[in-house]
Amino acid sequence: MKLFSAVFLCALFTTLPAYEISDIVSARIESCRGCSLNRLPEVKKFIMEDAPFYERLEVKFITGAPPELVLLGEGDRELERLPLSQLGRQECNDLVKDKGFVKKAKKSDL
Repeated sequence: MKLFSAVFLCALFTTLPAYEISDIVSARIESCRGCSLNRLPEVKKFIMEDAPFYERLEVKFITGAPPELVLLGEGDRELERLPLSQLGRQECNDLVKDKGFVKKAKKSDL
C-alpha cells in the first residue's frame, strides 16, 4: 500500500504544471508548414487562420516539427509544451484562451 501511495503522489505531482497562468508572458506555436500539418486540417486552420489574431502568440514554422503550443515565461523561459495534434480547431482556440490569451482588438473596435 505504501508503494501505491508513493507512486500515486509522484504521478499527481508530475501532471500538475509547475507554473501559474500569471507566469505566462507569451507563447509560440511551433509546427511544420506542410507534411504532418496537412494531415491535420483542423489544426492547420487554427494555426493559419486563428492563431495570428491572438495577442502575445506567435507562429514559428520548423521543418518536421509536430504542432505544439509552447508556453513561455520571463526571458522566454519555456514553461510547458502542449501537443496540438489530437485537438480540433475549437479545442485549440479553447486551449489558448484557457491559458490567458485573448484575440487582438479589431481596428473597428478602437
